[in-house]
Amino acid sequence: MTRDDVTQLILTSKRRKQLKWVELAAATGKSKEWTTAALMGQMTLSPEQAGKVGTMLELPAEAVEMLQVVPYKGSLPTAVPTDPLIYRFYELVNVYGTSFKELIHEEFGDGIMSAIDFNMDITREPHPNGDRVKISMSGKFLPYKEY
Repeated sequence: MTRDDVTQLILTSKRRKQLKWVELAAATGKSKEWTTAALMGQMTLSPEQAGKVGTMLELPAEAVEMLQVVPYKGSLPTAVPTDPLIYRFYELVNVYGTSFKELIHEEFGDGIMSAIDFNMDITREPHPNGDRVKISMSGKFLPYKEY
């Protein structure tokens, strides 16, 4: 069983059981954003977290074991995403990436925003012209070292 097989089992069981990501997150004790990334194959669950999720989703023991293996990160099947929603993030980085870089370097200096020491929150923001998606990201600044 591959990690991709486990992800497909999770998605199928989640759909059949009509579970929400927030419900699975409650079982892990982590945010819905982190838990979703973990169950989509991008993070490692502890034995306790994997067991709880495995019970909720009625996963086989081999799948529960795979949830505890450090994954190969990166889940997109192509360099340029074809899914319309994911493509918009690619487009956002293409349009605003250099601005992000300039503004971060101006404020913090030469370095990067960590995606390891990182938090994210996705919420619905009511708006009279149609609800908006609000994504808040916070990553530790890591300066490049001189040596």
